[in-house]
Amino acid sequence: MGMGAAGGGGGGGGRRRRGRRKAVMSEINITPMVDVMLVLLIIFMVAAPMMTAGVPVDLPQSAAADMPSQTQPITVAVTPEGAIFVDETPVDEANLVTTVAGLATPEDRIFLRGDTTANYGSVMRVMGLLSAAGYSKIGLVTEREQ
Repeated sequence: MGMGAAGGGGGGGGRRRRGRRKAVMSEINITPMVDVMLVLLIIFMVAAPMMTAGVPVDLPQSAAADMPSQTQPITVAVTPEGAIFVDETPVDEANLVTTVAGLATPEDRIFLRGDTTANYGSVMRVMGLLSAAGYSKIGLVTEREQ
């Protein structure tokens, strides 16, 4: 009834396994990272088209080719009621040039989106205001014909 019998058997028990330690795994498991990246890819693929839409405007259709785009173009939209929006922010004609001047330089491209049912004169008035302010790179946005 010595100390060896109280330890639950001889030979050191279950705590003294210093020699049998498992080696540290030095490989990286990338499966969880790939899963996260695929989920993020799907989220961005679904969310990206929703971010490009601005003011709901029914664009006219054209057979013209796409223009090369810049990183972040300024978009000016004219609704059927004649309201003017600069990147989804409503502005009036008097403040149009100052609002655009705060966002772009005269060398930047400006995309003008006019609704199909909008008054032609109001779309041309907005284009004339921008042109008179020194913006020469004004592009009219249309949808591709089917």
